[in-house]
Amino acid sequence: MSAVYEPYANDRAAVDPQGTVREVTTTTPDGRVRRYRTYVPASLVPGTKVPLLVALHGGLGWGEQFETNSGFDGLAESNQFIVVYPDGSNAQDGSQKLLTWNGGMCCGPAAAQNVDDVGFIAQVIEELSASLPIDQRRVSATGHSNGAILAYRLACELSDRISSIGVQAGVLGVPCAPAQPVSVFHLHGLADTNIPIDGGKGAGVSGVEFPSPREAPNSFAMTNGCTQGPIEQRDPENPDVVALSWAGCSDSRAVQFVTVAGASHAWMGHSGVTAASTSLVGIPYQGLDASRAIWSFLAVQPPR
Repeated sequence: MSAVYEPYANDRAAVDPQGTVREVTTTTPDGRVRRYRTYVPASLVPGTKVPLLVALHGGLGWGEQFETNSGFDGLAESNQFIVVYPDGSNAQDGSQKLLTWNGGMCCGPAAAQNVDDVGFIAQVIEELSASLPIDQRRVSATGHSNGAILAYRLACELSDRISSIGVQAGVLGVPCAPAQPVSVFHLHGLADTNIPIDGGKGAGVSGVEFPSPREAPNSFAMTNGCTQGPIEQRDPENPDVVALSWAGCSDSRAVQFVTVAGASHAWMGHSGVTAASTSLVGIPYQGLDASRAIWSFLAVQPPR
């Protein structure tokens, strides 16, 4: 008999965000002008340091779009963390939409031009830590699709700053040897045709031959030295959802891979997509809230 998976066991439901949004333009060491958008909850207790979540949009998205689509602001308000939405880049200097990330094997102009997105995210974390009450031991990354691929790259190459990641619809796109263990939560739809569960060239516009998404959590279970698992868990409220969980990992880290039958590439549990974007990523599955499930995992990971 399978163990029980509770996707929202460790978080509070989102509330209306009452905090403030800050938009910043910064110049990276490679001379690029980059942007990021930060949400600071009104609920923060003065003098208390809180976690930071780096939220990475998908390919052809942008920071504000992912802010709206994911609903992380409402979760930040109810769970007291700060969230930042960086912008990727494209071939046009100064463009603020239709952006991509250099996740290694993917995607678009960012990968073709070998943009230093790892360095950019490190700079964002440093700048925010200098100006906001961030607990630098509790910095996590989340991402969708191309953003998930970058989140995995951050876990590989920035493990001294990123202690955990939670993603939907990604793969591992670089050789990976993290200096420190990193907790990983990976959510994937079994009906995702953009990044198919068994790998291969997807139906999206990237034109990339992807490895199987299963390989990424398996890789981190090995590099984290996990001694227990994978243990199959099921959501008693939703037969579509199956979780594989690893424990007994170095530095008390954890790895979890959750698949959802019938779920497309679109960010689960949220709407707000246009007809054009629906044609690219599919209709969002509404039986699981990706944002809540991700934060519920990240919220209980130990500090670095």
